[in-house]
Amino acid sequence: MRSKSIPLLAVAFGLVAQSAGAHDIPNDVTVQAFLKPEGNHLHLLVRVPLVAMRDINFPQFGPGYLDLDRSAPLLPDAATLWISGFIQMYEGATLLPKPAVMATRISMPADKSFATYEDAMAHFKAPPLGNDTQIYWTQPTMDVLFDYPIASDRSEFSINPGGLARLGLRVATVLRFLPPKGPDGEQVVRAFEYEGDPGLVRLDPRWYQAAGRFVDLGFHHILDGTDHLLFLFCLVIPFRKFRALIPAVTAFTVAHSITLIASAYNLAPDALWFPPLIEVLIALSIVYMALENIVGGSTVHKRWMIAFAFGLVHGFGFSFALRQTLQFAGRHMLTSLLSFNIGVELGQLLVLLIMIPALDLLFRYVVAERMGIIILSALVAHTAWHWMSERWGVLSKYRIQWPELTPAFLASVLRWLMVLVAIAGVAWWVRVVRQGKLRKDARKDAGTAAEVVDRV
Repeated sequence: MRSKSIPLLAVAFGLVAQSAGAHDIPNDVTVQAFLKPEGNHLHLLVRVPLVAMRDINFPQFGPGYLDLDRSAPLLPDAATLWISGFIQMYEGATLLPKPAVMATRISMPADKSFATYEDAMAHFKAPPLGNDTQIYWTQPTMDVLFDYPIASDRSEFSINPGGLARLGLRVATVLRFLPPKGPDGEQVVRAFEYEGDPGLVRLDPRWYQAAGRFVDLGFHHILDGTDHLLFLFCLVIPFRKFRALIPAVTAFTVAHSITLIASAYNLAPDALWFPPLIEVLIALSIVYMALENIVGGSTVHKRWMIAFAFGLVHGFGFSFALRQTLQFAGRHMLTSLLSFNIGVELGQLLVLLIMIPALDLLFRYVVAERMGIIILSALVAHTAWHWMSERWGVLSKYRIQWPELTPAFLASVLRWLMVLVAIAGVAWWVRVVRQGKLRKDARKDAGTAAEVVDRV
């Protein structure tokens, strides 16, 4: 009997240990923070769940209630180890030294004092919770007031809070920066919301700093976006000359720039079904382009118009990817959007430099050109069709309702009509210029032919 019980006890012990270890790292952690420079001090106020302070055994009593009096002396070390130790703060290009812990306290989960900076500062001056408060140690939050020495509150500040992503499996941060008041005495609050590690966050970036960040975002977004790469691939397959691709790629660029900028300025529909609809249309654009390659007969003139139409759709897709990132643009929204498009174009150029020679080699040494176009386009169409089916399944779960005819809706429709009229005007102008060039080339060819006849 004893020999049988030992393995059972070992298994039970292993399950308990595994269960305890699974709770070491919290699943979801929300960090709230304020940053405000005042004189020669930079105040950082942070609120985090106490359960995220791992490897620290906070005293408990009863069925797991937190012993507030005995836990209070452990809070400064926990704040230094798990918060300020993971944050890098910069004044200009200078890395600031680790901050001093000015105050710490335990708060109830329903406490609303971090709604504003003023309320949070007043919260640190209020009496702490009494030790008769019965709260489980996994429920409260820890509030910390840090102080950084700085040269001036008018300096440019940036923060790299990437280490805070280690507090949990999914860490969401709400950071609010309060720069010094302007000449009008109004306090500006710049809010940043992000998940995980955002990298270096410039709290009030210059235009060129915002531009550099968004060029990099655009470049990597096009390289990571399978949808956009397949669409570009379909553009390239039948026309593998840079000169022939310039009209289509340019039209695609102009089109997605229009809808991206419009979306960033809240001109796009905000209904829940709109993003799934755009995802379906993006997949549809790839299917259409692939089928057109299979059928054949597409001309350069027709291809650029199709690329323009689908570019409008892809621009909305770009805007969804930038929805959370635009907060890092600061006061340079338009500059950041244009920089993102520049990054996209640089990424597309890199892809073209790889795709065109690779396709030329494939059609020259491996498979006949027409057969290769059909095979590659069929593979792309098959993949995009599955995407479209899956995305349609998601879209069909939404209930699409016609919007109410409110003044705000009518104003939005009017703005989009103005955009469409501008697009139509640009398309007409391009067509007129192209037809004029064709007529000029035809007259030139006719003149050359006449000269040859005269010489003969």
